[in-house]
Amino acid sequence: MKKGQKLWSREELILAINLFCKLPFGKLHRNNPEVVQLAQLIARSPSSVAYKLVNFASLDPSLQARGIKGAINASRLDKEIWDEFYANWDDLPYESEKLKAAKYNIPIDHLILEEEAAFSFELGKTREQTIKARVNQQFFRQSILAAYDFTCCITGLKQPELLIASHIRPWGLDEKNRLNPRNGLALNSLHDKAFEEGLMTITPDYQILMSSILLKQLKQLAIEAFFRPYHRKEIILPKRFLPDPEFLAYHNQERFKP
Repeated sequence: MKKGQKLWSREELILAINLFCKLPFGKLHRNNPEVVQLAQLIARSPSSVAYKLVNFASLDPSLQARGIKGAINASRLDKEIWDEFYANWDDLPYESEKLKAAKYNIPIDHLILEEEAAFSFELGKTREQTIKARVNQQFFRQSILAAYDFTCCITGLKQPELLIASHIRPWGLDEKNRLNPRNGLALNSLHDKAFEEGLMTITPDYQILMSSILLKQLKQLAIEAFFRPYHRKEIILPKRFLPDPEFLAYHNQERFKP
């Protein structure tokens, strides 16, 4: 460590991973306003924060699989915190959001985006449980859309308002992987519904398959326009957090209607 530098704390690293998950890969630089904001929050330079984000990129197995190495100076603590976060998607994202709220000295529910803020309490759920669910859902959406660079992986559509952070294994089925970005796909709302209903799937080698239920409908212009052209094409891969082949295999076998 250079003279005058201070070690990163666990809290700082958790906040940095939180931001790493939410920023598109091409925006992990010191001039990004969100990088500058985090730097001010933890009393570090934007360059230091940006470099730490790139350090985390070097630990991301999805980037490693694509030959993207990131920085080469990740510390032992960097790896420990990364591994802790990566192994605890059911807990660490919410912990990072609570830590962020505490640093800003605001209630946790103030982090929920305005469009997510209007919600009713579920039967039998406390206010805290409901807020946690909304905060987690928002974290998942931000992570997925950032990973796919705000692009539908089927059509290439780039309009965030029309995109869904879709779960491969459903939210209610796999609590441990609810917030795991490798359990997510960026889909437009039409193909999200088709995926949810098993009328479309993606194979473990990232090929799109449309159900014969759709493909047999030869006279429907909508089928010809929105489904048939993508049958057996490959998805647009995310810049990080590649969809887990095991999750896709589950969808193929358990949800898809061939």
